Amino acid sequence: MGRIIGGVVLGYAVMAVAVMATFTVAYFAMGAERAFQAGSYNVSGVWLVVSTVLSAVAAMAGGWVAVAFGRSRRAPFILAIVVVVAGVVLALPTLNAPPSDEVRTGEVGNTEAMMKAQQPPVVTILNPIIGGIGVMLGARLRKPD
Repeated sequence: MGRIIGGVVLGYAVMAVAVMATFTVAYFAMGAERAFQAGSYNVSGVWLVVSTVLSAVAAMAGGWVAVAFGRSRRAPFILAIVVVVAGVVLALPTLNAPPSDEVRTGEVGNTEAMMKAQQPPVVTILNPIIGGIGVMLGARLRKPD
């Protein structure tokens, strides 16, 4: 049971680090003008595609690590549940918040971009689902020991 819990925790940590690292690199590579729509904090279509792919890859890595460390298919299954539930819980405040009409001027640092980015509600809903599916797909890439 300890290995399963460890696999879940380690898989989640891998996902978090992978998302932070790859999103930071992607944002600096794209810049604010390509990551956001002109003059706003609404994310661009390009950013939506890039972030969805990076999130899915991070989820797959988390699933792979969960099954590798947990030595059981239960670890990634539990991780997938955690990802979906946490994602939905964290999405609720975003979905209930009024849309921001703040104007973006010039370059925006990475931290400010993360805090102020506005994505379509459907993306906010789909992200946890994509994450859960990604975890399970990543787990299939490795057989439990």
